[in-house]
Amino acid sequence: MRRKLLVPAVTAAALLLAVPASAATPTPGAPSAGDPYYPTYGDGGYRVTHYDLRLKYQPATDRLEGTATLLATATQDLSSFDLDLALTVDQVLVNGHPAKFAVAGVQKLAVTPDAPLAKGSRATIVVRYSGVPSTVSTYGFDAWQRTPDGAVIADEPEAAWWWFPSNDHPSDKATFDVSVLVPDGTQAISNGALTSQSSKLGWTRWNWRQDQPQATYLATLAIGKFDLSTTTSAGGVPVLTAYSTSLGANADSARASVERTGELVDWLSTYFGPYPFATAGGYVPDVPTHYAVETQTRPFYSPAQFANGANPSVVVHELAHQWYGDSVSLERWSDIWLNEGFATYAQWLWSEYQDEGTTQQLADWVYTSHPAGDAFWDVKPGDPGAADQFDGAVYDRGALAIQVLRDTIGDRDFFALLKAWPAEHRYGNGTIAQFQALAERISGKKLGGLFHTWLYTSGRPALPATAAARVATAPVQPLSWAQIKAAQRH
Repeated sequence: MRRKLLVPAVTAAALLLAVPASAATPTPGAPSAGDPYYPTYGDGGYRVTHYDLRLKYQPATDRLEGTATLLATATQDLSSFDLDLALTVDQVLVNGHPAKFAVAGVQKLAVTPDAPLAKGSRATIVVRYSGVPSTVSTYGFDAWQRTPDGAVIADEPEAAWWWFPSNDHPSDKATFDVSVLVPDGTQAISNGALTSQSSKLGWTRWNWRQDQPQATYLATLAIGKFDLSTTTSAGGVPVLTAYSTSLGANADSARASVERTGELVDWLSTYFGPYPFATAGGYVPDVPTHYAVETQTRPFYSPAQFANGANPSVVVHELAHQWYGDSVSLERWSDIWLNEGFATYAQWLWSEYQDEGTTQQLADWVYTSHPAGDAFWDVKPGDPGAADQFDGAVYDRGALAIQVLRDTIGDRDFFALLKAWPAEHRYGNGTIAQFQALAERISGKKLGGLFHTWLYTSGRPALPATAAARVATAPVQPLSWAQIKAAQRH
């Protein structure tokens, strides 16, 4: 996952002629979803329930043509609204009628329907658009990656702008149908289940369906020449994996890792409860990046993750996100600990299962590796700020906080909590405050001091006397440490 620098953009609301607000007068939607880390992302005036994306892509030129149909519901009397998109728009229809639209800021499309939308009313929004995504650079970065035979889009905290219009914030989740037309001999991979494919006149259409709610940044698209494999886990979960045919030296180590997806889904289910989606899998394209992303049901892995051999630990990390981050998504980006802390702790559990270091040994190693005064302790996992959202401390200090929580409430309540959170918030969103409340309900203990100290306070927390004596013996680096850290490469 890549760290992004936040650069404020002109919002659509500032460029629209606002209608005077009154109880009876529709007004523009809020200029964003209200996330303080990313104040220009999303729109507060509607919710999307479904995206239908019909695309055509030519690898030779990187040209993408698309028609996106969004099914939405107005959350207020709405005179206009924003979509997040950085490609060229040719037409917008709202409920079958042409709508006015204008570029408004770096990734904003301001849409004004020919008639206002009443609060609670449903709207069908059709956007026809096109462009060359690799030429789009917003806020100084490009999430669309060209490959030798196509392209890949998988990034965090944003990726949708480069290939479809959306309400781009994880608090607004929707189901997806993705249909992609590509030249014969080329594959198109997306989230969920492959429902059909057909060829005609030199082109092949690939149809994918994600029938459980999905955050926009978790939608992925990979186009190129892949070796596809389908299996079923012992627990009955269908698994689809894919590897670029041009991976070269890292191909075997990638397969030796990602082909364990079914096994690892079943293993993680013993800690987190039933796998939340109808399919699982992963793909490894031929890209020069070093990160992995938990794109829903089909995680993205850079081949560099496997440059030093097989690494099932990074697969554990991205699969753990299917519960912690995908099924239960962030309410706001400051709650990133609920994603990265628990995905990292899943790696710690795997390390213990593999006899390569217990969770306690890993916690002690993290604590002793960063003495008091180390900048590591300046990052607060419960609210790290946009610039440090994917800092190593969010992962490592975040997992350390989970071990402290486990030590405090005991294994019985802790492992009950690991299953209760994804069960109670399944397919929805959650906050750290809600997680703390659930932990207190299950354990019967007040945990405000623990959460404040380990998640929201700068500086190295003091350990209880018994723990301090244990770490005084200078813990040895666990065997699993290198593979665990590989999942944090940006």
